[in-house]
Amino acid sequence: MAPVLHVNAFEDNYIWVITDAARRYCALVDPGDDEPVRAALTSQGLEPVAILITHHHRDHVGGIEDLVRHYDVPVFGPALERIPAITHRLRDGARVDLPQLGIAFKAIDVPGHTAGHIAFFGENMVFCGDTLFSAGCGRLFEGTAAQLHSSLTRLAALPDATAMYCAHEYTADGLRFAAAVEPHNMDVQTHMRWVRDQRSYSLPTLPSTIGLEKRINPFLRVDTPTVREAVSHYCGRPLVSDVEIFAELRRWKDAYRG
Repeated sequence: MAPVLHVNAFEDNYIWVITDAARRYCALVDPGDDEPVRAALTSQGLEPVAILITHHHRDHVGGIEDLVRHYDVPVFGPALERIPAITHRLRDGARVDLPQLGIAFKAIDVPGHTAGHIAFFGENMVFCGDTLFSAGCGRLFEGTAAQLHSSLTRLAALPDATAMYCAHEYTADGLRFAAAVEPHNMDVQTHMRWVRDQRSYSLPTLPSTIGLEKRINPFLRVDTPTVREAVSHYCGRPLVSDVEIFAELRRWKDAYRG
C-alpha cells in the first residue's frame, strides 16, 4: 500500500497526499485549499503528478485552479459533475494509472451526497470523499436515499482490509450517534475510547477500514436487527425495507444533537 500523508484544511477537512515509496512524487485527493497543500509539498519535497477529485463541493475543488497554475498535472474527476478544471472525466469502472507512484485506481460511481460523486479504489485503499465517513455517511444533498444506500453497499462490498480515506474528521460525532442507535455495540464503545485518545493528541482517526466500518457504522448495518429495531422505535412505526430504514436513519442523524 502506498504511503498516504494528510494535509489539514478548513475546520475538519483532510486533503490526502498519496506518495510513491521513495516519497518523491504524489497525487492529491480533493484539494479544496491550495495554500496548505503547496506548503506541505515544499516541506516534504514532493512533486505532484495528478489531482483526484471525488465531487464538486467547494471544500474539495477550491484549490485546483491555483494548483494547476503552479503544477502542470492532469485532473481526474467525475464525468457527471461540472468541474471546469477536470482534464480526465471518469465514469464507473474507469482506470486511473499513476506510473510515477506505481499504482492504479478504479473509479466507482457512488451518488447520493452529490449526483455524480465517485470514489477511487486500488492498492487496498479507497478514497471516498463525502459518501462514507467513519461511523457515518454524507448528507443527501442531490441524490436519493436509495442511491446513497446503494453506493454504501458497493463500498461495503470491498475487501474488509481496504483502508478507507474519507475527507472529514467526523469520527467522534459519528460514533456518538452510532452509540445512540446501538448502545450495546461493544465495537462502537471500544473504538470511541481509541478515537478520544487520538483526538486528545490532535491525531487523525483515519484511515479506517471497511471491515471496521461494517462493525461500527449504523449506515452499513441497516440489515441488522439492532439497527432495524432502533430506527423503527425512533420512528414509532414498523419499517420493512433496508432503503426505508436507511432513509429514516439518515433523517434521525440529521436531527441528532447528542
